Amino acid sequence: MQRWIGFAAIFLVGSVRQPFSSNTIASNDNRHSAGVLEKGVLTVALEARQGRWHPEGEGGRALDVAAFAEEGKAPSTPGPLIRVTVGTTVRATIHNALDKPLTVFGFGKTRGMSDSVIVPVDARTNVSFTPTAPGTYYYVARRDPDPLLGGRTVEDAQLVGVIIVDAPNVKPDPNERTLAITWACRIDPVSRSGLDRCTMALNGFSWPHTEHLAYTQGDSIRWRVINLTELDHPMHLHGFFFRVNSKGDGVVDTVYTPDQRRMAVTEVIQPFQTMSLAWKAERSGNWIFHCHFAIHMSDLVELDTEKGALDSTMLGHHPSDRPHQMYGLVMGISVAPKGPPATVTGPERRIRIVQREKPNVYGSQPGMSFVVDGTPEASDPNAMPVPGPTLVLERGRPVAVTIVNQSDDHAAVHWHGIELESYPDGVPGWSGSGANLLPAIAPHDSITVRWTPPRAGSYMYHSHFREAQQMGSGLYGPIIVVEPGQRFDPEIDKVLFFGTAGRQENPVFGPNPAFLMNGKAQPEAMDLKAGTRYRFRLFNLAGDAPMTVSINAGDAPVQWRAVAKDGYPLPASQATQRPATLTFDPGEIYDFELAPSVAGELTLKFGLPPSVLNSPPPPPGLPFAPLPATIAVPIHVH
Repeated sequence: MQRWIGFAAIFLVGSVRQPFSSNTIASNDNRHSAGVLEKGVLTVALEARQGRWHPEGEGGRALDVAAFAEEGKAPSTPGPLIRVTVGTTVRATIHNALDKPLTVFGFGKTRGMSDSVIVPVDARTNVSFTPTAPGTYYYVARRDPDPLLGGRTVEDAQLVGVIIVDAPNVKPDPNERTLAITWACRIDPVSRSGLDRCTMALNGFSWPHTEHLAYTQGDSIRWRVINLTELDHPMHLHGFFFRVNSKGDGVVDTVYTPDQRRMAVTEVIQPFQTMSLAWKAERSGNWIFHCHFAIHMSDLVELDTEKGALDSTMLGHHPSDRPHQMYGLVMGISVAPKGPPATVTGPERRIRIVQREKPNVYGSQPGMSFVVDGTPEASDPNAMPVPGPTLVLERGRPVAVTIVNQSDDHAAVHWHGIELESYPDGVPGWSGSGANLLPAIAPHDSITVRWTPPRAGSYMYHSHFREAQQMGSGLYGPIIVVEPGQRFDPEIDKVLFFGTAGRQENPVFGPNPAFLMNGKAQPEAMDLKAGTRYRFRLFNLAGDAPMTVSINAGDAPVQWRAVAKDGYPLPASQATQRPATLTFDPGEIYDFELAPSVAGELTLKFGLPPSVLNSPPPPPGLPFAPLPATIAVPIHVH
């Protein structure tokens, strides 16, 4: 199946607004196991039936979908949690109360999407398995495949559930949380967005109706994240690094050894993949964990938006969201303070950033840009640098950043990857605590925020207001934090910032904007010196699709050494020489060292991954636009 840019393969059905009723599909926070455990056997009776799902709360529209329930109880999304210890036998009865035969995956010997059983209409089928390894797994079901795209239809997209297998003689952490990602969207070829209505949810709710997780400063936090959709999701945590402890595919959950673990602020979770992570709530305030595909947190994934237009009759539906314009895959986190707040001393470095806007830069779309005082662009009112100027900061030195909004839209800036206090984090109406919340910056207004970079590395700043529109229009730039006494040398420090030439108005059918590197669709040739060691800093905010970057000699990639992920140094076991090719998603940052040994010609290429470019053609009759071309940049090594 082709992975189309933006929304890859989308399967869906319409929605209507109706009140709660007895067949309401509840949200499931995955904290209570279903079934009855007796003598080493968990017995559970599941039922697949139709219901009405309200991902935006009781006052919002409902979707008619199927979901799992324990027999005699309300259905939920995700379905009932199955949680057992290694060696416990799970015996489940699955009742199909739907209108067509049901194919169920995940309850066989191998589990995951590699095994299945068919349950006839109004029949009960017995399934069982005995897990031999701990980890995070799942079950999934569907009726007929989607006739156009081959996957699940939207009516079946909530037929999912989580299976957790605990290690023997290990007491589960009662504070661990499990977050399951689901979705429900329908294609509409005549819609300006390519969609009819669409929603994306965490544990059954879409922001701002998702559960807000509450912790206390100093808490050690563990999450399991399960992607039960057909799309990848780069999941980003504000304000903290997390440690990736495992990845799984529903069949095998690979628990990383200490040498295999790494720290990140953004981690891609592939379709039907699982992940476990851990982090420490070192600073108080409000934070968010969200998908860094901007469209997955835009108004295109709220049910008040129909065919790409917001239904004005529903503007009062969830007003708590209006200050920061986020929807979909966002989880709110509140950390209560413990002890006095940390204080920072020392002289501040003052930085002034101006947000500009210019009409018709990308066709009929406006361009937007950050301009920093002290740069040549600041004295030219027509300058629109993309990306914004590189902010070179010193570890441990406080900064006071004044953001001046000269655009026609509201503004907010997120300091991506920086471990800072909550208020300046950049999410208007949410960052901060109590009544002291960061406001959005109105047009022709300004705000000053203060923070101190605690770690050297590669980070970025970007808009956090109407992200799909503003980041697509050019509101982003790199941050390089150096150690005290060191300097940033652009001759050997190569910043490669990937974006798009405008925002994608129709994420399903296109047209697809061209990819940019450092603001250019066709960058100039690069000159390197043989025998010199270069640091390549790769930043990705290129729309809502993965990107592959490679440096080749002829048809084969050269070698480079991995250095850091999201600004955090890789452990020695992972800081290794490897082929110079990288596939990464928006919100990710990677550092590599490249040391060409001899003179010659190399080529840097960037574009969609080969798996996308070489996939089968789309179904006939649907107006898919051509995908963006792969760009080649000559590198002359002297």
